[in-house]
Amino acid sequence: MNEIRRKIRFLRSEMLGAEDNIRKQVNRDEDCSEAAMRLMAMRATMVGLIGERNRLGGEERLLNVDERLKLDVRALSRKPAVGATGRRER
Repeated sequence: MNEIRRKIRFLRSEMLGAEDNIRKQVNRDEDCSEAAMRLMAMRATMVGLIGERNRLGGEERLLNVDERLKLDVRALSRKPAVGATGRRER
């Protein structure tokens, strides 16, 4: 199970990089069909890994919008932005 999760994490990062490259190619008006085909292959692999993970009982429940909004997602150790400390309202 952990190996599958590790592969999913790695594939997600690879997909983000591929998507970024596609955006750059599109912005430069270059042909991105090869990169897009690789991304589609990665997505197919991802679907297979997720299916395998779910069959092994590792299914993760996705939260709906209301549940996500109710979560406190702020980092506990978040530092204030530079210059934000000591500000006074005018």
